[in-house]
Amino acid sequence: MERTLQTPQSAALTIERLLQFATQNGLIEQLDVYTSRNALLDLFGLAEPFQGEVPAEKLNSPVGLLEELLDAAWEAGLLEENTMTYRDLLDARIMGLMMPRPSEVVSEFWKIAKTQSVEAATAYFYKQSIDSNYIRMDRIAKNAYWRAETAYGDLEITINLSRPEKDPKEIALLKTLPQSSYPLCLLCVDNLGYAGRVNHPARQNLRVIPLELDSEKWYLQYSPYVYYNEHSIIFHEKHIPMKTTANTFYRLLDFIEQFPHYFIGSNADLPIVGGSILNHDHFQGGRHKFPMEKAPSEKAFSHADFAGVKAAIVKWPMSVLRLSGHNKQQLYKLASKLLDDWRAYSDAEAEVLAFSEKDGQRIPHNTITPIARNNARGEYELDLVLRNNRTSAEHPDGIFHPHQHLHHIKKENIGLIEVMGLAVLPGRLQQELADIAKLLTGEAELSRELSDPSHPLHKHADWIAALLAKHGASLKADAASSVLQTEVGSKFMDVLLDAGVFKRDEAGQAAFGRFLAAVGFAQQ
Repeated sequence: MERTLQTPQSAALTIERLLQFATQNGLIEQLDVYTSRNALLDLFGLAEPFQGEVPAEKLNSPVGLLEELLDAAWEAGLLEENTMTYRDLLDARIMGLMMPRPSEVVSEFWKIAKTQSVEAATAYFYKQSIDSNYIRMDRIAKNAYWRAETAYGDLEITINLSRPEKDPKEIALLKTLPQSSYPLCLLCVDNLGYAGRVNHPARQNLRVIPLELDSEKWYLQYSPYVYYNEHSIIFHEKHIPMKTTANTFYRLLDFIEQFPHYFIGSNADLPIVGGSILNHDHFQGGRHKFPMEKAPSEKAFSHADFAGVKAAIVKWPMSVLRLSGHNKQQLYKLASKLLDDWRAYSDAEAEVLAFSEKDGQRIPHNTITPIARNNARGEYELDLVLRNNRTSAEHPDGIFHPHQHLHHIKKENIGLIEVMGLAVLPGRLQQELADIAKLLTGEAELSRELSDPSHPLHKHADWIAALLAKHGASLKADAASSVLQTEVGSKFMDVLLDAGVFKRDEAGQAAFGRFLAAVGFAQQ
């Protein structure tokens, strides 16, 4: 980034403008301005504050002011390198000096929940997380987003551009840094106020809300890279591994009792079908209606031992059983039984094996991705997505995982968010799709270099050939963009179909029915 020289007085003015933003948005009270101002003056080595009149203004974000201060910090030698990582470390420190203490945030949250509503409390907390620049909305706004019509409803597609990429110098530096075990991971509550380092983000502007789920202490925070509205992380007080158990369902139902306007779900607890952080027990929640929630039930079932619970197969690419009812205990007990039954279930005809043997050890393969919400009928609702993480010689990345021909679009684990119908695709696709669009419009010609594995479009070669055969090379720019959005949506649908244990064909649905019958369900 180009350096911008700032005089001490211009930096001091920017500090005053930032303090004005902080007070306007309730990050600090008027009396707090004095301590925040003095802390910022000390940080920037300024002897006195701005002496002139501060212009009255109403800003929606602190980002522009922070950029000015970070440029000043670079000129003053306060940054080791003028890279995004070092700038991020400092701007979290700056915002941390204009924040209420964690206990004050908690006190205000529950005060609002008690006097107004828990919905108003989460709105307060979410806005604070944005205003403090903990959620970097300026970067999230760069993410591509669209909906793609499919046989299973409109799937949501995002291309993630908000996570900053490491500078080559930082990548080289990471190899030389001593290993640190503090904080143990990004989800530990020890991150509160942590100054960060090159390989761990600063968290001076992080705040969390303590909760009690199933008589245990958990915390609620927002994801700094929100993929949907009010994208929350609910994490255990202790650094313990994720494990889907009967307690999982009780915790999920407990949460939606306390936060009836939110959904909550968990990644599966096995490799390949699990999430990216399996070493710290956590859930994800928020205020968003995912495509899977909108998907209709297509076959209704009942269980003789749980008369108060309705069950149905959901019309969805993956294998989803939806349970609903007003009786929390019955719902919890049936979900727990289903988890145990599924963990022990095998059907070789459907390629489902509960266990395999390796080096004398019994390796489990079946688990569940659970999602809980309150439905429009005022019932508790659980969507239980059946998962299996077996691999084979034909599918070494997973039998029920995106297969090889889809890896050019999506190779990573299919976690909770994707399961529910929101694709989080890698940032590389932004430029790659733009280059493919040029082939579809005729602005660029198909190159023989595409056969070279080092070519950025090589991974898409077969797909490009199919696209050109289907759509030609003379589309208008808007039409090319629309075609690619539709085709990517179709690819994501295929990703979910691959991840489905019981396939959507006649044989697969018959196998789904065999499982449900074996564990006590009867079709209505």
